[in-house]
Amino acid sequence: MTAELKTMPVDQVANLTRKTLIDVRTPVEYATVHATGAVSIPLDELNADKVKAAGEGPYYILCKSGGRAKKACDKLNTLGLETTVVTGGTDAWVSAGLPAVRSQSNMIPLERQTLIGAGTVVLAGLALGTFVNPWFYLIAAFAGSGLVFAGLSGICMMGLMLARMPWNKNCASGSCCTK
Repeated sequence: MTAELKTMPVDQVANLTRKTLIDVRTPVEYATVHATGAVSIPLDELNADKVKAAGEGPYYILCKSGGRAKKACDKLNTLGLETTVVTGGTDAWVSAGLPAVRSQSNMIPLERQTLIGAGTVVLAGLALGTFVNPWFYLIAAFAGSGLVFAGLSGICMMGLMLARMPWNKNCASGSCCTK
């Protein structure tokens, strides 16, 4: 990061009369729950044109808890856009009781999909190692090392892969990326 990122608590952002909220989470995360008025532009699709099309600056960027929003602000600041990280992200927004849109569908949030996937890989490695060949224990070790890496770095490779799956790109009513 080249410059100090601006941050603002959710309650202050909610009280602003002029704001453009950009949510950089995945479409399924956005569809599950998002701040009222937030526009979905997933981090991997983020560019200046999409942000400008969402509304006028300054732009207030949020994600689940703040990590992806910081990356987004850093990227957008280098493109000359005025951005602020919404401290605590959507989790803090919802916890503060601020207006939010919640899905009525039964979509499984990305975080839970990742936990299910990692648990399945670990169990499969343990079962195969026990009943087929001990070398299969390496599968469980690989999954465990991925979880440790995700915890230390904040980058979950399985979560990134699952976010690109077709069921996480589109909602039943079409694109999740609508205002």
